[in-house]
Amino acid sequence: MSMKKVLFVFGTRPEAIKMAPVIKAFVADNGFEVKVCVTAQHRQMLDQVLDFFEINPEFDLDLMKENQNLYQLSADVIVELKPVFESYKPDYVFVHGDTTTSTMAALAAYYAGAKVCHVEAGLRTYNKQQPFPEEINRQLTARIADLHFAPTQTSRANLLNEHIAADSIFVTGNTVIDALHFAKTKVETINDEEIETLKQLIDPGKRLILVTGHRRENFGEGFVNICNALQQISAYENVEIVYPVHFNPNVYDVVYELLAGKSNIKLIKPLSYPAFVWLMKRAYLILTDSGGIQEEAPALGIPVMVMRNSTERPEALEAGTVILVGTDKDNIIANTHKLLTDKALYEKMSIAANPYGDGTASVKILEHLKAYSK
Repeated sequence: MSMKKVLFVFGTRPEAIKMAPVIKAFVADNGFEVKVCVTAQHRQMLDQVLDFFEINPEFDLDLMKENQNLYQLSADVIVELKPVFESYKPDYVFVHGDTTTSTMAALAAYYAGAKVCHVEAGLRTYNKQQPFPEEINRQLTARIADLHFAPTQTSRANLLNEHIAADSIFVTGNTVIDALHFAKTKVETINDEEIETLKQLIDPGKRLILVTGHRRENFGEGFVNICNALQQISAYENVEIVYPVHFNPNVYDVVYELLAGKSNIKLIKPLSYPAFVWLMKRAYLILTDSGGIQEEAPALGIPVMVMRNSTERPEALEAGTVILVGTDKDNIIANTHKLLTDKALYEKMSIAANPYGDGTASVKILEHLKAYSK
């Protein structure tokens, strides 16, 4: 009997980070023929991650275009995957999460007759506009997928409520923790220019507040509020804010106009994954609207304030590792004040158990597919 063929398809930096440990687990096992296809929905940021995890894709669609839109990208992913599926003929196609790449790749794989395996399945806000277009992407992928690798019991429950067959859902933890375990050791030993620059930049005598923000729903007033809050927080004694600023003009222009040149606020360019992990390890507190950081920071024992009005990661809220603060200026300031001054609250948040697993999700996914494919 010939070896079953697996194809991993992804296109953005977050997908690459979360797929990397799964690919490594499958390659190390030798139980399947494994190939990787990147759509390069993000190009430069994706390549940095592939390099760090030493992954060489067999197929590279190189789809990123200047000012790309969802219509063109969606069509391109489907059309360009057709020859890949026809030449390789995979039995199983792995997609991750909620990007345009993952949903369109799932649809294309279904057209090609492959079984679709969805990593990080079952996350929901049930609000079509928040986050847009990710919420609809993940709901659509769930309708197509044959195997659903859910990070938590909450995500499993969401899928069951949507009448997904129970025997097709496997709770594994989140693979981002596997990636972080690999990365947090490696970043302390590699020779990396960005990390060397950060060592010169940050003041080890101050408490570092790391900020990231890029979500569409915060464009406009949301970012103005966030910046005004950061300006007040920067006046705290012994505090330093480091903010890698996304290049999207809706973020970049507002942040630089309101915060450039302010003391105790360092605006820097977006960081590669290893440099970001290195910086995250040194943070006292993280302010973010990112999804992945809500999963990673608890594994490092760092409290997170989430600058969104809803989150598809309620487990972190329930576990007490994150606080949802939205983009209300006073709310951001009040919660930051609490975490900077209330040692008991800080300790409680930083030692809370990470609801996203222990770093063995990738091996669990491999074992489930081996059992399923017999």
